[in-house]
Amino acid sequence: MENFLGLEYFIDANKRVYFLYLISSLLIAFIYLYFNAKEKRVNFSSKLWLHESSKIDYIYFFISNLIKVVLIIPMIIGAKEIALKVVFFLSDHFGYIRVDFSYESVIVLFSITLFVVSDFTRYWLHRLLHTVPILWEFHKVHHSAKVLNPLTFYRVHPIENILFGLRYVFSIGFITGVFVYLFGAKVGLIEIFSVNIFVFVFSLLGSNLRHSHIKLAYPKILEKVLISPKMHQIHHSTKHFDKNFGGYLSVWDYMFNTHIFSKEVQTMKFGLKKEQMVLYDSVLKLLFTPFIQVLKKRR
Repeated sequence: MENFLGLEYFIDANKRVYFLYLISSLLIAFIYLYFNAKEKRVNFSSKLWLHESSKIDYIYFFISNLIKVVLIIPMIIGAKEIALKVVFFLSDHFGYIRVDFSYESVIVLFSITLFVVSDFTRYWLHRLLHTVPILWEFHKVHHSAKVLNPLTFYRVHPIENILFGLRYVFSIGFITGVFVYLFGAKVGLIEIFSVNIFVFVFSLLGSNLRHSHIKLAYPKILEKVLISPKMHQIHHSTKHFDKNFGGYLSVWDYMFNTHIFSKEVQTMKFGLKKEQMVLYDSVLKLLFTPFIQVLKKRR
């Protein structure tokens, strides 16, 4: 029952809304608001938390989870299968190889590589969702949020969920296969609560504030490497959909000239164009509008 209701999201450290991540984000938010008292009214307002867009997020969270459990997860093959295929392929073509690294060195290298490669592939898929017209129709669902809250993270169309699931499976499976081929049984992760330590730490440092109205920015030099909450909020603003595609790291945006720093943007307005918003003002519209729009384009 927990799986179908989505309640496991709050007790699974692999999920964005894991209760410790929510608590840490709340603490960071209180500290931020202590020094930025002018923003308290917005963040504690019922107009934010009971906004029609927020209500859609709350309902859509459970509906999309149900779709994921029933339809999407059974469709996606596991990373283990990909890893095994990679190991067999490399063994067949290059023979038996073992690199003599210590166990400690391997798990550190593996943990870093998985984190970096996963973030890199996430950046490019996110960018493609904005630049490929058909994919953008599905990604509009996420950008249709008029206000932001932690559950906005899950305002994602099932087609996009499939794409991100495949991205994860192939990227993680490929890297795991290469490491198993090179290092054998030494392969392992540095984990906290069964989560890559880098994912855990970055999630603990206010990841839920990215979908919020807490305009927490980092010093410019740090924003060349890490995505701050405000940088992602800027990505949601109507004038900057083409900036700050990064997940945890902003280094990809900086490398490929898609970055914009927090200090460069003072005001932000979320959502799509006014005439488009009516197409995404209910849960059913979030699910079906992308298909309708794609069909219209193909005529």
